[in-house]
Amino acid sequence: MANNDNTNLKFTAYVSTYTAKDKRGITIYDVDNETGVLTEKGKVEITNSSYLTCSHNRKFLYSITDFGVKGFRILPDGMLEEINEASINGMRGCYLSADYEDRFIFVSGYHDGKLTVLRLNEDGSIGEITEEIYFKGLGDVMERNFTPHVTCAKMSRDNKFLFATDSGMNHTYVYELNHEKGTLKQIDIIRSEMNAGPRHLITSADGKYIYIVNEMANSIDVFSYTLASEHDPEFEKIQTISTLNEYHASRSISCTLTLAADKQHIVATNAGDNSVSIFKRDDATGELSRILCLPISGSYPKDALLYPDNKHLVSLNHESGTMTFFACDLEKGLIYMSSKEIRIEHPNCIIFVPQRNA
Repeated sequence: MANNDNTNLKFTAYVSTYTAKDKRGITIYDVDNETGVLTEKGKVEITNSSYLTCSHNRKFLYSITDFGVKGFRILPDGMLEEINEASINGMRGCYLSADYEDRFIFVSGYHDGKLTVLRLNEDGSIGEITEEIYFKGLGDVMERNFTPHVTCAKMSRDNKFLFATDSGMNHTYVYELNHEKGTLKQIDIIRSEMNAGPRHLITSADGKYIYIVNEMANSIDVFSYTLASEHDPEFEKIQTISTLNEYHASRSISCTLTLAADKQHIVATNAGDNSVSIFKRDDATGELSRILCLPISGSYPKDALLYPDNKHLVSLNHESGTMTFFACDLEKGLIYMSSKEIRIEHPNCIIFVPQRNA
């Protein structure tokens, strides 16, 4: 949620968690940019916050909850003030994001294979449902990829098209967004390899490339994105690169994909192998080169994030119930533990947002 022009700002970190034992669903931390240390400053009681996102104007934060989506106003010091809650008319979501005009929010449903669009109001409150799509189909792996699982939905950088990954069907569906009605029209499918399991995606800052992480294949597919016409996007796969070393642990899955604040580095995590991989982007070609793949000193790294200056990294280790912290030397391809781990039950994701009073 930051760029390199903001590395001198003070940041707040928000961590989402499941709430089986602890009623907190969101924990708020002050971020020490120099040491990488997070200091708890508050918490919000919300059931099973499986994912968080920040509006692009950085004024509002949205969280998944058991009962739908809840919206918060981000106060100048980084604390949260609840605005409202809205139902998604379905099972608890696993991912959410807003369009680049902060007019709609998209909720991905892993459990029921449903994509939900809700309107966002100018005051940050969540409005009515404008679109509901139940994905259909049968996969070919009974134990895992047999029914639709919508795992991620994000807009293209030009704010024209919504990309929605379905790890069950091994597809990423492409929809054109009606910016007035908030409805979706399917216009294309980006197909992954059989049993790859596309999970999360990000786009390059210039909008020319799409990066899709495949959880079952432990790989990242890189696609170019161009417009043949206003309503006709074209996609071409230009690279597939592993998220693992050759000596990786067996039965590993790739969990997440995040774009660093400098827009030049991409972070992926691997459960089973319990490692983090960092890649450097080539601006000219969009291709990735892996800088490192190293252990994160925890179990099931469900999310990881580089700090705005690329000198520190935090890993959220879902099964071990920890956040672990590392100093980074990306030039040498090294990370090493830099501070004491923080215990936190079942962490899911983390975002950094600059404080407006900084």
